[in-house]
Amino acid sequence: MKKHLLKTMAIVLAALVTVAGAKGQKRQRYEFMRNLPVYADSLISDLTYPMAWGNSPETDFDAWRQAARQKVFDCMLTPPPAPAGGFEEKVICEEQRQGYKARKIEIRLSRYYTVPAYVLIPDGKGPFPAVNALHDHGAHLFIGKEKMIRPLACEDSAVVKDAEQWASDLYEGQFVGDFLARHGYVVFAADAPMWGERGQKEGARRDRYDMIAGNMMMYGIDLSAYMTYDDIAATEYLASMPEVDAQRIGCMGCSMGAYRAWMLAALSDRIKAGAAVCWMTTTDEQMSFNYGRTENGGFANCLPGLRRWLDYPHIASMACPKAMLFINGAQDKLFPVPGVEKAFKTMHDTWKSQNADSRLETEIWDMPHSCPLKAQERLLLFFNKHL
Repeated sequence: MKKHLLKTMAIVLAALVTVAGAKGQKRQRYEFMRNLPVYADSLISDLTYPMAWGNSPETDFDAWRQAARQKVFDCMLTPPPAPAGGFEEKVICEEQRQGYKARKIEIRLSRYYTVPAYVLIPDGKGPFPAVNALHDHGAHLFIGKEKMIRPLACEDSAVVKDAEQWASDLYEGQFVGDFLARHGYVVFAADAPMWGERGQKEGARRDRYDMIAGNMMMYGIDLSAYMTYDDIAATEYLASMPEVDAQRIGCMGCSMGAYRAWMLAALSDRIKAGAAVCWMTTTDEQMSFNYGRTENGGFANCLPGLRRWLDYPHIASMACPKAMLFINGAQDKLFPVPGVEKAFKTMHDTWKSQNADSRLETEIWDMPHSCPLKAQERLLLFFNKHL
């Protein structure tokens, strides 16, 4: 018996050694390096962005925006089906805060699913201006909406503790949604797919996001696109609220939330002003070998085939002539300054072409990848001016 056991253990050990060795094995020839193809520079040089404003043969801006939007939606693949009975809202819990009411709801944004969200409503007589506050990525999926709005008392203590730590790390201790609500804004924040209460049963793991995104594509849908489709639908819900002035709705976010903000501003006519902190660049800088990164893009902002038509700033330019604010950090290692400056120039060229450059504000601050108190104050001034 003992001899048989030792033999079995030896076989298992040998198998483990073989697997471990396979992971470290290298061939002299290869085609990929640092998670990019070795011909990345050639791929970049072949990107001509034929549908960008100024590259497209269309010279009427409104007609161009309509065609460019349609190209983006084409690359977003099949949208989630709208709910048959419209937005169905269920209030989970509610509490009074200093100067505003906080509410947790579930809202049906699709026939497939309901979405957990927080809504903050100022005290007094509305309707009020409103902001769709879009949470970040941060490789941290345990919380979503709770990154933007302080969790309600009905939440688990682990969620509350995690959110407070996240606000401390990225937002200098302040929940930006509550900050805006104290200044008279209705604020909405929902979990994006894979974050918070829309996560994986087995637990929040960053390394599962890409696998699930790939599996979603097997259904002919795109996980990143679902995030944007939901942001558009949620903004429609926000406009339907009796407490909201539907003509004064803005959006904001930091990091992935910033990406979501300018995407939403570009694709939804409901948005009148958008603010994006720490997410703007050009593909030639993002997807190159220049900066020694190991993760360059990722499924969280991947829309199949779109780079063959439009770059990031070209899509953001569909928001023209809306009021838009972009803030990036000079110390932000995710978005090096050369790519940011190129993107800002592209957008300014578009706003100038429509005699609207005064409505586009682009700033590079001496800060890392974050949204500190001074940035939140800047957002408030921007929204006060334009909403």
